[in-house]
Amino acid sequence: MDAMPPATLSALLARNLDLRGESTAFVEGERRISYREFDAMVRRSAAWLRDQGIKPGDRVAVWLVNRIEWLALYFGLARLGAAVMTVNTRYRSHELAYILERSQASLLVLQLNFRKIDFPAVLRDVPPGAASALRKVAVVDAGTDMPTQVLGRPAIRFDLAALPEDDASNTGAPDCAAADAPCVLFTTSGTTSGPKLVVHTQYTVTQHALNVAKGFDFEADDVRLLAALPLCGTFGLSGVMAAFAAGRPIVLMDTFDGSEAARLLNAQRITHLFGSDEMFQRVIESAPAGDRPFPHARVFGFASFQPGTLEVMQNAWSRGMPMLGLYGSSEVQALFSLQQRSLPLQERTQGGGRPACAAARIRIRDVETGALLPAGQVGAVEIQSPTNFVGYLDNPQATASSIDAEGYFSTGDAGYLREDGSFVYQTRLGDTMRLAGYLVSPAEIESVIKTVPGVQDVQIVAVEIGAQMKPVAFVVALPGKAPTEAAVVASAKAALAPFKVPVHVWLVDEFPVTQSSNGTKIQRVKLREMALERLAHQTPAA
Repeated sequence: MDAMPPATLSALLARNLDLRGESTAFVEGERRISYREFDAMVRRSAAWLRDQGIKPGDRVAVWLVNRIEWLALYFGLARLGAAVMTVNTRYRSHELAYILERSQASLLVLQLNFRKIDFPAVLRDVPPGAASALRKVAVVDAGTDMPTQVLGRPAIRFDLAALPEDDASNTGAPDCAAADAPCVLFTTSGTTSGPKLVVHTQYTVTQHALNVAKGFDFEADDVRLLAALPLCGTFGLSGVMAAFAAGRPIVLMDTFDGSEAARLLNAQRITHLFGSDEMFQRVIESAPAGDRPFPHARVFGFASFQPGTLEVMQNAWSRGMPMLGLYGSSEVQALFSLQQRSLPLQERTQGGGRPACAAARIRIRDVETGALLPAGQVGAVEIQSPTNFVGYLDNPQATASSIDAEGYFSTGDAGYLREDGSFVYQTRLGDTMRLAGYLVSPAEIESVIKTVPGVQDVQIVAVEIGAQMKPVAFVVALPGKAPTEAAVVASAKAALAPFKVPVHVWLVDEFPVTQSSNGTKIQRVKLREMALERLAHQTPAA
């Protein structure tokens, strides 16, 4: 590692250019892009952005699938001291409107059509006032039907390949990159009041990338990353930046597809892949036959968002797939920590792990008394790290309520420390249940009920019944094998303390979910609402 590690995206690129200029940085389809070629793309993009009036401190909304233009714009904006406002391609009209209005982006870059994504339909329902700060809208892959206006603003072309080579010179766009300059804004998970915009600087991004490169085994010569997650989320961008920091090739997937990912893992000799448990399940379903379907695999890091998939991840180890639980968020960045493969199987597939940053500190706080808890006791996870976010955009009140005087960020997650300093993530604090005076993770009860014949998936939530919080179960049954409530309750009674036994068991066809740039997540809030509706129409069990 350098004595003075790069603190800006420009410095990170310059180091790669100096050390490995002709080596492959990115693979996009059949195209291989060297660091030198990427540097030219970044310089041309920066010059083009400058010509559109982008200056230090500005924000540009990028609404694209994974493609080299996304990254060229990201590094180009950093070169100007400006920031990218990430926009999820799954966003609908009200979400896009909210992002444009909150971020005050002066430029929007988009692709009008991509396969099944109907961008024009989304744009039609965006209120004009939401785009008041926009000066222009840039269109990628614009054909002969290039519009003159989008969202009531002048539409211009962004054609990276056609930008003049003269703009690749050092005089094209002076480097205004600064370590403390914001370079990327992520959205938090949406709430009724709308998501917050998480601000990261060039320092927090580059330092985190260097930490992950070292801590997640990116530095070996044969490492190759498959970038299957969307770049618009911290989960996807953190992996790409770590591979870039290590100077290792990155194979871009425009959008995730399980069978194509399985093919690329072997065709491109991929060692590293990150994703949700749902994504990996689709990869596993498409895996070639044999004991080691992906012989080059070294780190398959996953986050658990879906019920019923942890057993799949654990079984994958028997076929040589190195499934390792991890942890992250927009505020602390994805790939914040990773479980060690030396741990027992059940431990290495849990969320959490050892932080990539050696200077990071984790503590667990009792949610009721506020006391700090010793190893093994479940409470609220708090994280202090030099690579944490610097705040929520234009929201000092939310920032102050999330970061304390010592610099610890209250994650809103529940978990516990291990004796070795690593930690285990269990669930969102809002999903934990206070039952009979004890803080209980739904996963503890769910793991027991999943063993009942006929149960495919289960979700546990707590609701107030008779002035006490009680657990209830929502079960998705296997086709034609629905379990009875009595069977589920009997299984829970045999393995759990009485206060953890569900007082109701309801069969459902599916769980309510929400889509994010990082994966599909269960909406436990809606499950609680469903439970209250059902309770209003039936008598509680004795």
